[in-house]
Amino acid sequence: MSVRVFSTKTCPWCVRAKQYLEGLGVEFDYIDVGANREMAMEMVNRTGQRGVPVIEVNDTFIVGFDQPRIDEALKAAGLVS
Repeated sequence: MSVRVFSTKTCPWCVRAKQYLEGLGVEFDYIDVGANREMAMEMVNRTGQRGVPVIEVNDTFIVGFDQPRIDEALKAAGLVS
């Protein structure tokens, strides 16, 4: 199972998304798209989105801090009950 958070250091919703995942005990890879242009382009190419946060759970992308969709994706992936 793979969870990635595409984020920037100055985005308050990104901080909230990461804190939420940490609170659930979900391990994730943090990708700072402000510092990593290659990963920023991957995010844009795969989602069509330029805004952050973008949360990837397996191959499901959630744009923004959308808690119900995050919960749904995590449950579908078997990462939370």
